[in-house]
Amino acid sequence: MSRDPMDEPRGYASPVCYAHEFDVPPLTLDEVAVRLNDLLEGERAGARGLIDMKAGRDDELGRLLDAVARDEARFCAMLSHHLTRLGYAPSHETGEFYDKLARREDLDAKLRLLDRGQSAVVRLLDELMPSVDDSRLLADLREMRDVHVRNLEKCAAYLAD
Repeated sequence: MSRDPMDEPRGYASPVCYAHEFDVPPLTLDEVAVRLNDLLEGERAGARGLIDMKAGRDDELGRLLDAVARDEARFCAMLSHHLTRLGYAPSHETGEFYDKLARREDLDAKLRLLDRGQSAVVRLLDELMPSVDDSRLLADLREMRDVHVRNLEKCAAYLAD
């Protein structure tokens, strides 16, 4: 039986990326579009999973899940906008993260997987940003990263309680 890499313990978030200090060539538009669509599918999966997790909850955790789901949905719109602006079709697929989240029966297991997923997005953004040669997209990707880090901190605080 193969292990799911999303089940492996990971660090809470990536350290600050210093790759911008190195001479990193920009990605081609095709390469950027592939990565943006990958992020879009992942954000859509996260938003759907969070909505499912929040269902019927009207407590502190429900409000936290709702806020994170709204962030995920906002980033879906942002990524779709940039893909269209750059001349590419946004994906309409939902990433496999949604199914992985749905398979978890225990709320704590779902929250731990969500934490790993948010951390993975931060790492992907850290890898992508130094190679993006579009100031508008780069500004939005930085904001996306910062929001994911803040959401990681909020979820970690909840899990610590």
